[in-house]
Amino acid sequence: MSKNLWQGAWRGNRPDGDVHKRARNIITPSGGIVRGKFPSRKNGRMVHHEGLLELEAIYLFETSPNIVRYREQPVTIHYPDEARLRRYTPDFELVLTTGEIIFIEVKPTRSLQHDDVQHKLDRVAEYMRRSETTFVILTDQVIRQEPRLSNLRWIYHRARRIPPSLDAMTVAINKIRHRFPISIAKATNLPLTMCTDPYSRFIEVNDIDTYSLLLAGHLRCSLDQPISQDTLIELNMEADNGWFCIAQEYGF
Repeated sequence: MSKNLWQGAWRGNRPDGDVHKRARNIITPSGGIVRGKFPSRKNGRMVHHEGLLELEAIYLFETSPNIVRYREQPVTIHYPDEARLRRYTPDFELVLTTGEIIFIEVKPTRSLQHDDVQHKLDRVAEYMRRSETTFVILTDQVIRQEPRLSNLRWIYHRARRIPPSLDAMTVAINKIRHRFPISIAKATNLPLTMCTDPYSRFIEVNDIDTYSLLLAGHLRCSLDQPISQDTLIELNMEADNGWFCIAQEYGF
């Protein structure tokens, strides 16, 4: 069993956890990079991050309904650079609801101004295109869009750590859909209503919280203004269940 597997009593919505061994480990940490672990609900384990920008990217991955799961430093590839064969490890691998796999490089915009960094990423991108693999560079300009990032963190930390099942949320949203659009404050104080899921167990709608419905893509709200209890939420009528996009041109 991987030593990176979360060993606590909670493993998010993946009871068995996602056993994952990083392709590249930091043996001797150096510099001023803040490294840490994030308790991922989508993966049911602790996810490593190198730097605050990667941590902020994780919040986007956790809150996007278009992303099923993700892994950090998933694999090491070997790509040609003129006469040499070099190694590269993506920062993240995303798996979308469509089944598509996307490799992610998280990079500060200022780093792309260095010729050697840009040269390396250009060669990696060329290799990925030849391999028919989607490769996306997420910069701080994309990740740190405000107030979107702060809003998503606000929602994430108010949602239940163990989210309801998709079946339960579908049943619940069908029972209360006539209430929308309403404010977050009113949505979180809906009167208790009983409904049954496909397994004939009774569920209290209040146990299926508004924030989990937002994260699952059943509900949506504007992220263009700072969110509050007065923010209006509505049913998400989009076919793909996406209520915000990190990189729309790549489908997530």
